[in-house]
Amino acid sequence: MYTEEKYNDIDKLIASYLSNELDEKSFSELKRWSMESETNRIYVRDQLEIWFSSGVLSDKTFFNKNEAFDLFKQRVAEAGRNKRLRRFSWKVIYRVAAVVLLLLLPLATYWQGKEVVKHNFADMVVEAPLGARTKLYLPDGTLVWLNAGSKIVYSQGFGVDDRNLSLEGEGYFEVTKNEKIPFVVETRELNLKVLGTKFNFKNYPEDEEVTVNLMEGKVALQNELKKMPALYLAPREKMVLNKRTGIIKKSKTHVEYSNAWSRNELFFDEELLEDIAKKLMRSYDVKIQVADSLRNKRFYGSFKIIGNTIDEVLQTIASTNRMQYRYEDEKYILY
Repeated sequence: MYTEEKYNDIDKLIASYLSNELDEKSFSELKRWSMESETNRIYVRDQLEIWFSSGVLSDKTFFNKNEAFDLFKQRVAEAGRNKRLRRFSWKVIYRVAAVVLLLLLPLATYWQGKEVVKHNFADMVVEAPLGARTKLYLPDGTLVWLNAGSKIVYSQGFGVDDRNLSLEGEGYFEVTKNEKIPFVVETRELNLKVLGTKFNFKNYPEDEEVTVNLMEGKVALQNELKKMPALYLAPREKMVLNKRTGIIKKSKTHVEYSNAWSRNELFFDEELLEDIAKKLMRSYDVKIQVADSLRNKRFYGSFKIIGNTIDEVLQTIASTNRMQYRYEDEKYILY
């Protein structure tokens, strides 16, 4: 059984690891201790999660370890008073839900300086479940909002030699500028590369289109479905990629509405009812069926997610006298 002093030593090793100050001998000690038992492995995983949720890694890649450690110990003390702290920090402070999976992998048998950051801990997965949105900061200080039903995956070495992540669903990014290390978002159909900018990227698996809206800066888009030169977007421009044809279209748009969801708003600008239904299903975690006769109907509207139930939103849309709805067999039917 380990003493509080021993756990304090482990916490300091974790702090050194996260600030890139851990030498080979100390890293071996952390590795050995974490693999001694399932209890130790879970302890390291939980402490890492508290680090990331406490915000001490939010502002820059390399932080003041002593100040960060003091803040971290305060968060641990709070966790002792409330065992549900981690869920509280995501759901209440950010009013969102996140699932952070941090698992120690079998470690390589060699030491390669900073390569240890990329190879010795598993990827980090952050998800926003249906009915919720997630706000987080990446290790380089980049702000990310994930829309309901979305997730990102990135390496624990994010920001060391690259800033690559994969996205499924929809995310709004305010990217910290770093001219030496581009920021890359990868999806099956489209890849995006920037140095520092603000943009909204939407690519749910069930969607027929991929959409990128650029607020600030400049982005390069690489079509993974059809061979063609990179496409560049300027501020207030929108790109739409048809997944079936591989055709990309670029246009001017009111980009400020594209990330309204991150402000707990739903905005429909003459959108197809079928696409509106998808947004409502993700935002409220409900099932909606749209009649074939309504699939080509378009609607305009804006709603606050918090403070409006799904029934209130559907009632407002139905008040246009262009559709009706009913609840049947645990789903909403629009007809």
